[in-house]
Amino acid sequence: MRKIVLLCSAGMSTSLLVTKMREAAAAQGYEADIEAYSVSEASREGADADIILLGPQVRFNLSAVQKQLPGKPVEVIDMAAYGMMNGEAVVKQVKEVLGD
Repeated sequence: MRKIVLLCSAGMSTSLLVTKMREAAAAQGYEADIEAYSVSEASREGADADIILLGPQVRFNLSAVQKQLPGKPVEVIDMAAYGMMNGEAVVKQVKEVLGD
């Protein structure tokens, strides 16, 4: 079971994407716990995550989140996938980064 944490401004705008990602993961038989939080909760919520994904609107926080969570993969969600709420594409991105 992979733990995937999405971070955005307030943890709200990614909620639809989380739903789409859960649906895509289930359809693929990919076991994942996927949750969204505010970027201000990165160090607490990302501590036991396998991967942290930033919404494009908070990509400027990339280096700060990487410093808070050394050794964890921290990626920015592709803007097109985010804009289209393409859960399948984001799950694919996760699987590529994690080598799953």
